[in-house]
Amino acid sequence: MQVFDHPEFDHHQQIVFGSDEASGLRAIIAIHDTRRGPALGGLRIFPYASEAEALTDVLRLSRGMTYKSALADLPLGGGKAVIIADPRRDKSPGMLRAMGRLVDSLGGRYITAEDSGTSEADMRHVNEATRHVSGLGRSPGDSGDPSPCTAHGVYCALQSAIRHALGREDMEGLRVALQGVGHVGAHLARQLHAAGARLVLTDIDRDALGMLAEELGAATMPPEEIFDAEVDVFAPCAMGAVLTSGVAQRLKARVVCGAANNQLATPDVADQLHARGILYTPDYVANAGGVIEVEYQRHDDYSRQAVMAHVERVTDTLDEIFERARASGDSPAGIADQLAKERLARS
Repeated sequence: MQVFDHPEFDHHQQIVFGSDEASGLRAIIAIHDTRRGPALGGLRIFPYASEAEALTDVLRLSRGMTYKSALADLPLGGGKAVIIADPRRDKSPGMLRAMGRLVDSLGGRYITAEDSGTSEADMRHVNEATRHVSGLGRSPGDSGDPSPCTAHGVYCALQSAIRHALGREDMEGLRVALQGVGHVGAHLARQLHAAGARLVLTDIDRDALGMLAEELGAATMPPEEIFDAEVDVFAPCAMGAVLTSGVAQRLKARVVCGAANNQLATPDVADQLHARGILYTPDYVANAGGVIEVEYQRHDDYSRQAVMAHVERVTDTLDEIFERARASGDSPAGIADQLAKERLARS
């Protein structure tokens, strides 16, 4: 399995493979960049079809975390961890403690947190073996779940996107197709509903989908049909690589803005969306609210008010990206990468 010649390898500083026979742990940690500070990124548990697929994901996700923290103006680098397993069937306290030992072996260069397939309760098991964990409640009974902050950041991002693409200042009657109603997607759906948006929801978890749709009076669609919804906004809030070349041609929406990481299957899809007049909101800018919350939780002077004020600066960052993109005629995806690299170069 190639690493240095891998198409997603981007001068990553360190890649660690770890295993534990007793618990069945098979994991990869990728540290992309630590110029701004320790590499922080979530722990994803997913039944990857192969080790190569897992490596591709962790390389892409860790680079995205570097750019995310840079554009969110956080003193952090970028990293990510993945465990090759089915979180519903294979995950165990022993596996999570073994993961904690692997994280601890890096001496603080990588800080982990919850992600797809993991929860705050899982992080507590990881925390039994290492202190390099964030996203935990600051006191007994408190929740460290960053999902509400991630969702609020996407909501703020959407405010910027619809202003630039649709000339709209509010969301009353805005038609939004939301793909994925997990922790973040459900929070986002509720915030959009409260703002007057009209929602079309989909998820592979039909029970969760049905309950949220009933709660919000939202329409639903099968997962394979959501790209064809007659809406203003498509919000990907599930797994990554959902924006393929074929999907880019199918979308009816004029704005893409969601919480999922690595939404573009390949970089050229951003240009396809741009050519069709669809405003793509760079995912690692829109979904930075969670990492902002997690970073603030690491400090004794934590203030929820300060966290939310920082999250809402996502709007200002996207205004700059969209304005640069309009002036240059380029896709916002390339502009966001350029701006992130500018900030990293100053680190």
